[in-house]
Amino acid sequence: QVQLVESGGGLVQPGGSLRLSCAASRSIFSIYAMGWYRQAPGKQRELVATITSGGSTNYADSVKGRFTISRDNAKNTVYLQMNSLRPEDTAVYYCYGRDNIYSNPDWGQGTQVTVSS
Repeated sequence: QVQLVESGGGLVQPGGSLRLSCAASRSIFSIYAMGWYRQAPGKQRELVATITSGGSTNYADSVKGRFTISRDNAKNTVYLQMNSLRPEDTAVYYCYGRDNIYSNPDWGQGTQVTVSS
């Protein structure tokens, strides 16, 4: 099990950028997959981006070309760089970590991202 703490959310204007951070309570070197989900009011939680221990990445179609996920194993942290933000990106963003393909994911508490003029 790993504890995850997100930071970096806030209010930004359309077209702006934010970088979310997800700090883990222990080494993430061997964690199979980490990533980000988001949940907007009245909507289901949806996958935004994932990154595996081998560095493979996957993105939702809606964020491809705008968002970049990365991981710094030395700092036990996963990042989500979000550029060209749109109002529809407004949501609570949750970090998750999955130790292996059979384990249930651990979740952070979430960080609010609001894109509005």
